[in-house]
Amino acid sequence: MANITLFAQVIRLLPRDIIQRLVKKHGTDKHAKGFNSWSHLVTMIFSQFSGSVSLRQISEGLQSATGNLNHLGLSRAPSKSNIGYQNARRRSKFFEDVYYSLLEHFGQHGTLKQVKKRLKSKVVLLDSTLMSLCISMYDWALYTHTKGAVKMHTVLDFETLLPEFVCISNGKGADNTIARQLHFAPGTIVVADRIYSDTELLNLWDSKDVLFVVRGKSNLLFDSICERDLPEHTSQEILIDQEVELTGVQTKGKYPKKIRRIAILHPKGYIVELLTNDFKHAA
Repeated sequence: MANITLFAQVIRLLPRDIIQRLVKKHGTDKHAKGFNSWSHLVTMIFSQFSGSVSLRQISEGLQSATGNLNHLGLSRAPSKSNIGYQNARRRSKFFEDVYYSLLEHFGQHGTLKQVKKRLKSKVVLLDSTLMSLCISMYDWALYTHTKGAVKMHTVLDFETLLPEFVCISNGKGADNTIARQLHFAPGTIVVADRIYSDTELLNLWDSKDVLFVVRGKSNLLFDSICERDLPEHTSQEILIDQEVELTGVQTKGKYPKKIRRIAILHPKGYIVELLTNDFKHAA
């Protein structure tokens, strides 16, 4: 069985038909001299994967993978001079168009693409991750007496699945502190977990015409204003869709407006409660 490298597996995912159309559009295979646009693209992607810092490293790196070149669609490894010649000659506009075409191709697949059709607004996902560090090696990342950690806060674009914002803070830092510093365009839908259900933060987003969908806390106090109609034939996992007013001593003052509460039955059997200021879209 052939030993196919991880890099070769990644290259096999590239849509050759899309890239070939761009080759014809830009005419980048004219006078290619055995080093066509596909070979050039694979070579430059390899330089990024391998961390090569010179043309010699790129060429020698591909030569060392001789047995797997056929999996990359290459007939032979390019020489240092050939890479340099094509880097100087082949138009960068071709590679720019390849990038945006691949971004569109891989960023809107399956369920995400179907959901995006129904949501015309920009959707971002907000979350944080705690990363443990060895306290003896990273003494500046104090988390507990025996443990070091930092926290990575990320805003992910739902359409492209690429990060728009990343911030690394102290492991003890509060998620909402970073969230208050973020700026979203009016109309953006922010999707976040329970940690971001701080009503003061939600009120801040609402005041800037930013929509939010966050998991609600189980001890939330509220009075029901009205019940909204549930889907009759689809989305039977939706159990509750209502407009409520928060009544907690702390929450009522921080979020005095009505808010929408939606309860959903998760496939694993537990109930997820959501809070949102989006009164337009169906549950």
